[in-house]
Amino acid sequence: MDIVFKCPHCQTELEVDAAAAGETIPCPTCNREITIPAENSPPTRLATPPPPPPQAPAQREEKRFAVPMSDKPVEPLIRKALPSLEAAAKTEGKKLLRLKTIRHSDCKEVGHDNFDSFVTEFLNRIGEENIVSITPINYSYVEMGTQKLITDFGVAIIYRG
Repeated sequence: MDIVFKCPHCQTELEVDAAAAGETIPCPTCNREITIPAENSPPTRLATPPPPPPQAPAQREEKRFAVPMSDKPVEPLIRKALPSLEAAAKTEGKKLLRLKTIRHSDCKEVGHDNFDSFVTEFLNRIGEENIVSITPINYSYVEMGTQKLITDFGVAIIYRG
C-alpha cells in the first residue's frame, strides 16, 4: 500500500511505498529534506506557513506627470544665440554696430599664412560702406604644448550690420 502525503515545505503531493515510512528523502520538487510519515499518522503541520504560489509579474503602474503651472511669464532655459557676424552683415534692416576680431594665429593653415586673405575676404563681404573702423591688436597667450608665452597680432573690425 502506498502513502500519500504533502511536502511540508512546497506542498507538493507525493506518493511512496509504505515500506519507506520514517525515511528521510529529498523532495523531488524543492530538494529540501522531508521525512516520510507513517501510514496512519496525521498530516504534518508546518512551523512556518508555506510560501505563496508563484504570481504573474505585476503590471506596470502608469504614472502621469503634472506640468507645473505659473502666472509668471515663461523664461527660456536656453537663450538663442545671436546670428553670426557674417550673417548679420548680410541682413537688411537695423544697422547695428558689430565687432569682428580676426586673430593671426587662426589664419595659419599647414604652413601657409592666410591672414591677409581672410581679412580681405571678410571686408569684401561686409562692404566698404559698412566699415566703421579697423584697429590692429597685439595680444599674448601661453601655448598649452610648450608652456611658452606667445605674442601675436590681429585686427578688430567695427562695422554696421
